[in-house]
Amino acid sequence: MNEIIQLQLWQLAAAYLFVVLLILLVKARGIPREKEIFLASVRMTLQLIVTGYVLVLIFDNPHPAITLFTLMVMQAFAVFNIYQRIKSPLTPALKRIIALAMILGTGASLFFFILVVIRLVPWYHPQYFIPLGGMIIGNSMTGIALGAGKLIDGVHQQRQLVEGALMLGATPAAAVRPLANSAFDAAILPTINSMLGMGIVFLPGMMTGQILSGVSPVTAIEYQIAIMLGITGSVTLTVFLMVFYGSRSFFNQQQQLELPAEPPRS
Repeated sequence: MNEIIQLQLWQLAAAYLFVVLLILLVKARGIPREKEIFLASVRMTLQLIVTGYVLVLIFDNPHPAITLFTLMVMQAFAVFNIYQRIKSPLTPALKRIIALAMILGTGASLFFFILVVIRLVPWYHPQYFIPLGGMIIGNSMTGIALGAGKLIDGVHQQRQLVEGALMLGATPAAAVRPLANSAFDAAILPTINSMLGMGIVFLPGMMTGQILSGVSPVTAIEYQIAIMLGITGSVTLTVFLMVFYGSRSFFNQQQQLELPAEPPRS
């Protein structure tokens, strides 16, 4: 069976009953999330509708400049979302490092995947480039947000230990290494957990979408394995760059620890 089931408008509307159920449940439990859930549903719907029409336009007019511009827009939104998701204070230096880690890490991973793994011709074919780029950037965004938040909170909470190590003659890199390792571990853990449960506990979105569109499950599995490895590489590279250079941003030229105001306590 290779026919694609086309959803009618009433069928799509019926899916919103799940949102209604969620709103009723949180209201019954006294959880003040009704407005947030409603707005999130509306925003998700509008964003996806606009994205769908934009992608149709891009797919019908493939051009390297358009593809690269789309990639830059995706990366810019990802960096902005990282800044918004991290509740701890960010210094200008750390913001620059986060942005550079996202751009360099995801860019290198995506182009390696496009040019070497799947050998896409032409390389800028938007039907492949943009969805693959979205998955790589989205997962790397989550990894950096987790890692940066963990690193900042760790340095604030363990400030006395870091300063004590510096006083005993440790270099800034050595003084902050345990915190950097902890941040790196926290950032890559969700990706590792996804790989552990993939295929048995759940079917990932890309594979499910391909199967629903009529692609052979074996072909869908091959693509899913490849993109999951690409995502793992991108998360690893972007988080490592952020942690390695980000941990240095806490020290001045005299190798003294300099931190902004304490992050807000939850």
